[in-house]
Amino acid sequence: MKRDLLSAGELSRDEAVLILDTAEELAGLTERPIKKLPTLRGRTVVNLFFEDSTRTRISFEAAAKRLSADVLNFSAKGSSVSKGESLKDTALTLEAMGADGVVIRHSASGAPHRLATWVRGSVINAGDGAHEHPTQALLDAFTMRRHLGRLEGLRVTIVGDVLHSRVARSNVLLLSTLAAETTLVAPPTLLPVAVETWPCAVSYDLDSVLPKTDVVMMLRVQAERMNASYFPTVREYSRRYRLDAARMAQLPDDAIVMHPGPMNRGVEIAAEVADSARSTIVEQVANGVTVRMAVLYLLLGGAKA
Repeated sequence: MKRDLLSAGELSRDEAVLILDTAEELAGLTERPIKKLPTLRGRTVVNLFFEDSTRTRISFEAAAKRLSADVLNFSAKGSSVSKGESLKDTALTLEAMGADGVVIRHSASGAPHRLATWVRGSVINAGDGAHEHPTQALLDAFTMRRHLGRLEGLRVTIVGDVLHSRVARSNVLLLSTLAAETTLVAPPTLLPVAVETWPCAVSYDLDSVLPKTDVVMMLRVQAERMNASYFPTVREYSRRYRLDAARMAQLPDDAIVMHPGPMNRGVEIAAEVADSARSTIVEQVANGVTVRMAVLYLLLGGAKA
């Protein structure tokens, strides 16, 4: 494994499979009465979150604590960052504190890559702007493999606000490495520039793609990142791109429904679909802890230099 996890696209197939296989071994830990391993005892993991987060921050905290690491949670609000401190100065402070691993979420694309040049510890990208979210892609792949038994040749459809989605980009890159076939479905206004260079297919018609889909992943419309009107109305968007019971019926019998969360129920996904037996949404959250344990274990579990 490399020292840092900054991009899903930087993982080789062997590295990605190693993370998924390690997560599979660690999954049994959740069934034990005491859900802890001593692997990272004496190591310090800092959660450095410049953007609000519930699932990812708590997931990384739980993962580190289950491996017996000491965890420091840093929020930009109420810290020196709110007084104008730069990312580099924050990094130097963490370095002085002896952080072995830094989990960073930042609104600026590329911030984790900059941080990795300033600290000696391992840096894990927990989301940078609309760029990437590699551990989300790993937990999604882990969930797919557990349900469908394979990733190679799997037909994955990602639907919605691809333009603002770091999850979509990381999933496309990782699934391509793992030999799955990905199709992006969105209105033209919600697809990024140069999407044709991504290793995936693109469609504007959800109904034509669903019958040939093994996994459908719905994305939230990220209104907070929008500074213009990308579609006429929410109602019109939902009419064309919401996954409801009628559309779910078009899927093959063993297909699953995914969502990285948080959901806008009724906008991109109907409540009856989100709560159906085909939905893996709650399971994805649980798998997030297991996969992030695997990442921390592989990056920080070796002997100290």
